[in-house]
Amino acid sequence: MPKVRIKLNSTDIKMLNAICNSIKDIAKKSGIVISGPVPLPTKKLKVTTRKSPCGDGTATFDRFEMRIHKRLIDLPANEKVLHHIMRMKIPKNVNIKIEVRD
Repeated sequence: MPKVRIKLNSTDIKMLNAICNSIKDIAKKSGIVISGPVPLPTKKLKVTTRKSPCGDGTATFDRFEMRIHKRLIDLPANEKVLHHIMRMKIPKNVNIKIEVRD
């Protein structure tokens, strides 16, 4: 039986967990056993800049960081469940990728 793998990533962890919980609720209501959401390693993008606009002066730095959180959900390919998942309202800051695997 084919499986469906859903990959989610976002910079906002609260939104990401809310979407994962809603997918779990949809699967639970239809009686499908899912595996996940599996938290994948968080990617940290770091940028260090000088505080001084001209480059002279004291050597003080600003450190900025953006974290990208990822989740992975596997479930059996059920047409009814996939239809409900695709019709879900997903915020713009959450990226979702759905792929069918054998």
